[in-house]
Amino acid sequence: MIAVVQRVRSASVTVDAQIVGRIDLGLCVLASIVRDDSESDLIWMAEKLTTLRIFPSGADKAFDLDVRQIGGAMLLISNFTVAAATRRGRRPSFDSAMPPAQALEMFDRFVAIARATGIPTGTGRFGADMIVNIENDGPATFVVDSRARE
Repeated sequence: MIAVVQRVRSASVTVDAQIVGRIDLGLCVLASIVRDDSESDLIWMAEKLTTLRIFPSGADKAFDLDVRQIGGAMLLISNFTVAAATRRGRRPSFDSAMPPAQALEMFDRFVAIARATGIPTGTGRFGADMIVNIENDGPATFVVDSRARE
């Protein structure tokens, strides 16, 4: 699983002119399920997101607190393009992304695991054409890849 994680002051997802997910302070996560992902990748990613210390605790501590410690929320948005390979040619390859039917099931499971942490968690709508509004705080943006864990 690959995620682009942004520390945000607010974020929302709109589908067909209706807001389907919204948070204030917290994490906006653009997440891609890749072909070889398993339950352990989902669990690892949820744990990483909830414990990632990327929020300030004071003037000198830019990266000291996690999302739970600041009373924040998470907005999880499925985004298969995060898994795109761009090394060759001019057109991205999405071969590593999990097929949609399987990815939907895995993403729903990921959302359930994230919600079980107790952190308020919103979502976009899987497979929809979404408008994502992000007020990035910092800016602070990170790429987290479960395949790179030790």
